[in-house]
Amino acid sequence: MKIATVTGSVVSTLKNPEFVGYKLLLVTDTDLDGSLLGDPYIALDTVDAGQGDKVLINKEGGGARLLLDNPRIPVQAVIVGVVDDWHTE
Repeated sequence: MKIATVTGSVVSTLKNPEFVGYKLLLVTDTDLDGSLLGDPYIALDTVDAGQGDKVLINKEGGGARLLLDNPRIPVQAVIVGVVDDWHTE
């Protein structure tokens, strides 16, 4: 799993029927200092995350499909939680 930041949303009037009922968001991986890392990617939102939220990402297709209990859904990254805070020592 990874921590990422929601950096945008995706609007799609035509999409795979397996995506109906889910929001698609742009997220960018985040380091432990809160800085953005790399390029944004699309993640399926299961927790009603919003712009600027720090989120927990499952970024592995097989695991994502297991979480959604749907072996047919074409997904690589799923938002599985909103992160309120984290602490490192």
